[in-house]
Amino acid sequence: MVALAASAIAQQSTKSTSAPADNTAKNQRDRSGETKTSGDQSENSEDIKTTAAIRRAVVADGSLSMTAKNVKIITANGVVTLRGPVDSDAERTKVAQLAAKNAGKAKVDNQLDVSASPVKAKK
Repeated sequence: MVALAASAIAQQSTKSTSAPADNTAKNQRDRSGETKTSGDQSENSEDIKTTAAIRRAVVADGSLSMTAKNVKIITANGVVTLRGPVDSDAERTKVAQLAAKNAGKAKVDNQLDVSASPVKAKK
C-alpha cells in the first residue's frame, strides 16, 4: 500500500514539473469568429465530398506525420480552409498540394502552422 502511494506521489511530482500547455491565444482566436473551425464545415453535399476526398488523400499519404494527418479540413461555399499544426514546411506544402489536387473547383486557403517542436508519433 505504501509503495503504491509513493509511486502515485512520484508520478504527480513528475507531471507538475513539466510546463503546462498554453493554447490561450489560439483558443481566443478561434472563438473570435475570424477563423474557420470545424463547426464552419458546410452541409452542402459538394463541400462534404470535397472535404472527404482531401481527408482520404491526406490520411493515405504515408510520408505525413500523425500531426499532419490530423489537420482541420473545412470546406464551405467552395473554399477549403486548412488549419492546424504540421511538423515541417515540407508537410505544410504536401498537405496543400494534396488539398489542391482533390479540391476540384474549390479554392484552397492554407493556414497550416509549422510547429516549433514536432512531436514524433508513429505513422
